[in-house]
Amino acid sequence: MAGALALLPCSAAVDYVREVKPLLAEHCYKCHGAAQQKSALRLDTAALALKGGDNGPAFKPGKGAESLLIQTVKDAHDSIARMPYKKPPLSEAHIQLLVKWIDEGASAPANEQPETARHWAFVPPQRPPVPEVNAAVISKSVITGREANGRPADSRQTGSTITRNPIDAFIFARLAKEKLTLSPEAERTTLLRRLNLDLVGLPPTPEEVDEFVKDIRPGAYERVVNRLLASPHYGERWGRWWLDAARYADSNGYSIDAPRQIWKYRDWVVAALNRDLPFDQFALWQLAGDLIDTNTFPPRTPPLEPLIATGFNRNTQINQEGGIDPEQFRVESVMDRVNTFGTVFLGLTVGCAQCHDHKFDPISQREYYQLYAFFNHTVEEGHGQGTPGAVLEIPGEVESAESLRKEMEEMRADLERYLDTKGSDVTKWEESLTDDARAKLRANVKAAMKPIWSERKLDQKRAVYGAFKADDAEFKARNTKLTSLERGNAKRVTTLVMRELKQPRETHLFINGDFTRPAEKVQPGVLAVLHPLAGARTAETNRADSTLRTPNRLDLARWTVDPANPLTARVIVNRVWQQYFGRGLVETENDFGTQGSLPTHPELLDWLAGEFTRPSGTSPWSLKHLHRLIVTSAAYRQSTSVRPEITTVDPLNKLLARQTRLRLDAEVIRDSALFTSGLLAPKLGGPPVYPPQPDGVMNLGQSKREWKASTGEDRHRRALYTHSWRATPHPALAVFDAPDGFSACTRRLRSNTPLQALTLLNDQQFYEFAEALAARVLKSPAQNDAERIDRAFRLCLSRAPNPTEQQRLQQLLAQQLAQEPGDESTRRREAWKTMARVLLNLDESITRE
Repeated sequence: MAGALALLPCSAAVDYVREVKPLLAEHCYKCHGAAQQKSALRLDTAALALKGGDNGPAFKPGKGAESLLIQTVKDAHDSIARMPYKKPPLSEAHIQLLVKWIDEGASAPANEQPETARHWAFVPPQRPPVPEVNAAVISKSVITGREANGRPADSRQTGSTITRNPIDAFIFARLAKEKLTLSPEAERTTLLRRLNLDLVGLPPTPEEVDEFVKDIRPGAYERVVNRLLASPHYGERWGRWWLDAARYADSNGYSIDAPRQIWKYRDWVVAALNRDLPFDQFALWQLAGDLIDTNTFPPRTPPLEPLIATGFNRNTQINQEGGIDPEQFRVESVMDRVNTFGTVFLGLTVGCAQCHDHKFDPISQREYYQLYAFFNHTVEEGHGQGTPGAVLEIPGEVESAESLRKEMEEMRADLERYLDTKGSDVTKWEESLTDDARAKLRANVKAAMKPIWSERKLDQKRAVYGAFKADDAEFKARNTKLTSLERGNAKRVTTLVMRELKQPRETHLFINGDFTRPAEKVQPGVLAVLHPLAGARTAETNRADSTLRTPNRLDLARWTVDPANPLTARVIVNRVWQQYFGRGLVETENDFGTQGSLPTHPELLDWLAGEFTRPSGTSPWSLKHLHRLIVTSAAYRQSTSVRPEITTVDPLNKLLARQTRLRLDAEVIRDSALFTSGLLAPKLGGPPVYPPQPDGVMNLGQSKREWKASTGEDRHRRALYTHSWRATPHPALAVFDAPDGFSACTRRLRSNTPLQALTLLNDQQFYEFAEALAARVLKSPAQNDAERIDRAFRLCLSRAPNPTEQQRLQQLLAQQLAQEPGDESTRRREAWKTMARVLLNLDESITRE
């Protein structure tokens, strides 16, 4: 290719463990594995495949085209049907990988066994050397030492190697195998908008765009990156990323879906990310902050902070329906914590081992319950066994009057729901009362009994039920809290936290996952396929060793962020990468097991994992360092324009020969419109708020609730702070694929539906944004409508309109001015409101280029 970047030849051999074995496991083991061997053929080790079955060896080392395996997957065998049988065919890339491996001699580990030839993700990453890039011929589409606009580039050049950072060397090397190269760098306006949306979730102002375009000094781009990473809005943007995985919501879930107070955890996440709390500490506190010795905290750490962080594990649902078995749903909560732990930190589907051994990954059912044991000794609600409760009061913070009013309304509704489940029992009791017993009742109780149960008001039901069954724990707890609120007592801000029981529960393996069928007892332990648990007693250690103790969640947390763990760093850097490119280096970001996708750039993944945990020149486990590294790379700064050669070779852009256009997340769509309109209230943190939403939404769940729209600045807070109901999520967020909080979400969908356009046009809050944007433009110092259109366009899209766009928008404005009734001022206001609605609804307005 003319002008292509010349690279040093790549002679890396195919890695059997990393590349071939997972491919065979995914497509072949079901019929040719340990459990079943059709045609007497096993493919779960290279030696068995070479031994072959009824039709001979699966391959001939050095002769890929002649090998039975290749002939069958290519459907080129005379008598054997295409393999995998009755399944989708292997891709051409996978077939060529197998051919190359066989042609190279089909090397595999000697005496290959499951424990010695582990899946690539279970092998600790070794930081590979950065590939060298030969710059003998440098395409204008890559880094030329000059920016596209003629200004100096801030690339790094060492000898004949030109890269912005090591990421690019790995990308270049992989593209070279397909005779591709990177795309040109995006325009500076596009770059600035991309950076703002990715790092803080808000677009740049027109003034910030002008300043960046005019800044010809070296390092201009890096200065913007540093400014955005230092912004308090960075924590809000990336806090939402983490809260997705933590399944955060402001309600309990299930059918009642009562509200909960846990927003202090949400605020802790934002603050921790803003100050770049090292990720190992960030994870440790969330998994086991209640078990950490306060004397080991870094200087000036608020003593309650690690405890508040344990809200990560309290984000599980709580069932408050009448007649439930509390133990059943306690068990379900523990299982949710185990499954979330496996997804978020290990990238494994550990939940598949809840009822039986995992069918594909080396995770036994016993190991699942060993993990379960770590989470099985916690207080759920209230107090137990002399242990502090699982609800933490925040000293010095009391709820606002508005919060108390909402809480009192919810508690009244919750208590009435509970009492209505007891109505038939109360009626039977009343009918059984003798005249003497009735006469002994208090006057208010006798008065409350006059109407039939269904016609009684809540206070009448409370009075009667208290006389009927005063020792009901459930009733006393609800009624006491409500009485305290009704008396106007100050109520402290609280948050849900983890606490260990002083007397731990026994943990048993459940037959078929059924908590009513406990089997043998198990102790806390980790997955045998990974590194051992240090310094604690496990089933495999000598119990006579008095220096060891039974491990707890803190041991599990330390094991999770131990540099020896092959998964955690890979999983986290992959999920960060996914946010910037729309797809992870491992596409199945929640499944690094044998059924997951292979990494497209395995060496880059391992290099990033090493740079995350053991960087040079900065603190370890720094998320901001990882962000800075990615966004300053040439790979990130590419244009999204599609080139014919990319479409032919890599239609899904897995090799990253260009950037990816991404529709914005639900919250960023709302926040961008809010920011553009000039209404955004920048306040950080605090209780949830209630922006407008359509009438009737709160009637869709089992419990009918009021949604009283906030006023003042709370009406215009970032979407991160919107009260999140699990059963009835805010429609403007749900329609753009915001997660529901029922389970960990590590990758959002990006759907495209007509409802999205209707929401942007007609939803009350977006209508208000358009109204404010129109007023903002009309008040601007622009001299004429053409300048006003230019201003509005730049506010929404960060760039000026081209002549065709300017002309079309002027035509729209003229049409609206001619059609709107009323005086001149009214017509102009309404016409510009329509203009604003159109601009906020453009595809480019909700897309990150």
